[in-house]
Amino acid sequence: MKNILLILTFVTLFISCEKVVEIDVPSIEPKLIIDASFEVYFDENPVTAKNVVKLSLSADYFDEVIPPALGATVFLTNLADNSIINFAETNSTGIYEPVNNFIPAENIEYELTVIYDNETYKGKAFRVKSTPFTNVEQGNETLFSGNETELKVAFRDVGPEQNFYLFDFSNNLYNVVEDRFFNDVNYNFSYFYDEDDIVLPAPVTIKISGISEPYYTYFRILTSQSGQDGGGPFETVPSSLLGNMINTTNEQNFPLGYFHIAETDTFTLVLVDLED
Repeated sequence: MKNILLILTFVTLFISCEKVVEIDVPSIEPKLIIDASFEVYFDENPVTAKNVVKLSLSADYFDEVIPPALGATVFLTNLADNSIINFAETNSTGIYEPVNNFIPAENIEYELTVIYDNETYKGKAFRVKSTPFTNVEQGNETLFSGNETELKVAFRDVGPEQNFYLFDFSNNLYNVVEDRFFNDVNYNFSYFYDEDDIVLPAPVTIKISGISEPYYTYFRILTSQSGQDGGGPFETVPSSLLGNMINTTNEQNFPLGYFHIAETDTFTLVLVDLED
């Protein structure tokens, strides 16, 4: 009985010595994040495009909400003829889309202009070529846990030039590849979803987009820093990773994010549990 009392006394003393330590995490001035991802669905008839500029503000590390940047002026300039394509905000969301239907042309350089909080941001991009899928299907192989779901993807690389591709596997799961080892040939690979990625049966839309080499490098660094979870790589920006947008008003207040125009092909299928 004495031993029990001694133990209880020791535990009580130990707990009473604990202190709550509050650490002040330094707050940073929010920066404008420009996620300008234009997709040209070149393999459709007729050709269509999705041209979206998402503007948000960077937040402190532990903040769970990424505030949208509202009330900006956004437009695109065709640098071949200086024509202007105006964008309008959708329902105060920080999402801006063209006022009129617009399909970025081949071999034309476009300049994106964003005016926000009395500062002007600019960036340039060309439409980058891509290739359509030749086949997408569910496979029956697994990896380590035995619970992964295999997706088999096949396509042909575009011509003899060096190419870079961005794959979107839905649910904010991405992969970038270069054609160093499959230049100008048919290529196929398998992508495996973890059991935490999807709940079967699951409809998924797969995308392949042509991207530039600078954007390939940028995206690799971005995903390695922010990971594949939590709403995608553009939801949080752990460090000041510079893209191709420049603040022409105040160079010190540089923006985050990127402007790119990609030819994109899509494929939709339903992944099922093959053991059922």
